[in-house]
Amino acid sequence: MQTYGPYTPVRQAGDTYYVSGQVGIDAKTGQARSDVVAQTRQVLENMRDYLHEANLAMNDVVKVTIYLKHIADFAAINDVYQMFFEVPRPARACIEVSDLPHVGDKPLLVEMDAIAYKASDA
Repeated sequence: MQTYGPYTPVRQAGDTYYVSGQVGIDAKTGQARSDVVAQTRQVLENMRDYLHEANLAMNDVVKVTIYLKHIADFAAINDVYQMFFEVPRPARACIEVSDLPHVGDKPLLVEMDAIAYKASDA
């Protein structure tokens, strides 16, 4: 998968994994859809793919921070979010921001970062 800056997508520190902010860019096309629902789905698919590369699953995520361009989209992103996480879902914060990174051809409307935990087999 492609990164859009000088960062590591998933960084391990002991049994804790830090997932860099994911945006709604499709890795195959390099483009974003124009609506927040499609971008949220893509954000979570990207997160899932990076976690998989680190031998983790969405159920290993313990904390998510969501950055929304428009807080009015809160309910719409919740509908998508709950499809990706089983109960008990991760702890979470949701913040409205004035802007998000500009990548691709459409304005980005949502970004998420996460913390995952998986005990080592030691």
